[in-house]
Amino acid sequence: MAYVVTESCIRCKYTDCVDVCPVDCFREGPNFLAIDPDECIDCTLCVAECPVEAIFAEDDVPPDQQSFIALNAELAKRWPPIIERKPALPDADDWADVKDKRGLLER
Repeated sequence: MAYVVTESCIRCKYTDCVDVCPVDCFREGPNFLAIDPDECIDCTLCVAECPVEAIFAEDDVPPDQQSFIALNAELAKRWPPIIERKPALPDADDWADVKDKRGLLER
């Protein structure tokens, strides 16, 4: 079971989670992070670090976010690894509590 980044990350892209990942399983897109399910070792360290609570164990992904399981796997194959913390997007705090951001995901 891997961990999954969900909708709350879109347009925020805080990278606190990247700092604690022992296996560098995060992948970086323009306005979202994804977790490579083949690299994730289920350590749970990233979950507590996410300021927008966007990361869930695959079995605990909310019903309305289930499509992000496949989306993380797909994007992880195309996006490059991110192995160190970077600043969040400039307007991340403005987007942190916004719901229904799926249509804003940039691939």
